[in-house]
Amino acid sequence: MLRGLVLSGLVTLGLLLGGASPAVAEVDRARVAAFLTVTGFDAAVDSLGQSAAMAPVLLGREPDAFGADWERLVAEVFAPAAMLDEATDILAQTLDDDMLTHAAEFYAGSLGQRLVVAENAAHRTPEADKSSAAAAALAGATPERVALLRRMLAALDATGTGIRALEEIQIRFLETADAAGVIELQVDIARLRALLAEGRAAMAEQMETAALEGSAWTYAGFSDADLQDYAAALEAPLMRKVYGLMNAVQFEIMVKRFETLAARMAELRPGRDL
Repeated sequence: MLRGLVLSGLVTLGLLLGGASPAVAEVDRARVAAFLTVTGFDAAVDSLGQSAAMAPVLLGREPDAFGADWERLVAEVFAPAAMLDEATDILAQTLDDDMLTHAAEFYAGSLGQRLVVAENAAHRTPEADKSSAAAAALAGATPERVALLRRMLAALDATGTGIRALEEIQIRFLETADAAGVIELQVDIARLRALLAEGRAAMAEQMETAALEGSAWTYAGFSDADLQDYAAALEAPLMRKVYGLMNAVQFEIMVKRFETLAARMAELRPGRDL
């Protein structure tokens, strides 16, 4: 999945909005909603809740440590309709007409629609159900195919900020969990940032492997020529702007949800089914 938190380069929304021209007109929400559907970004937003599985792990606990009530909490915090409304509101204020039209025209085309179907299916398939198949897909790919996948990933993370976004989400989650009494941090935030920075190279390597495996699986039904066309489309300046903005929206949604999740985890007790 090229459009996930781990698979996409994310930039902070504040930086993006801070540099936006005041002349950028607000795009009608209905048109943005249609844009989200035709590009498949609605499915990407809907799948963000899958990332909540890493929350207990960040606290050093097993994924099922909080009992059955955990699923209820995640469903509330990562409610798809609410996340999609938030994404639509932000994009309606930040997408300009040229960006919206350019991306919509590509994804409305024959190759674009095939890509959306494949990407939506990938977003909706739990990682546990495809991890071994994804690893096998990458292992069986030719060097030329792998190079194309790397090219596509590079186009989506031109600034190389994906790892920094993941670190920021982890830090803000742990900081909020500490403040809520869910955990007690043994180091201050500055030291935590330093520790994450020390492991950044290893984490970046793991993220790249996961990205390549996921994309090898997702695009298994596409020819090398298809992927060359897709890479070229992703490298277009307007498309880079679109993805930069959409990735920033994902980051904004994710960081808020993880902060909310951390605060509300104080309501839960390990192993207790409420």
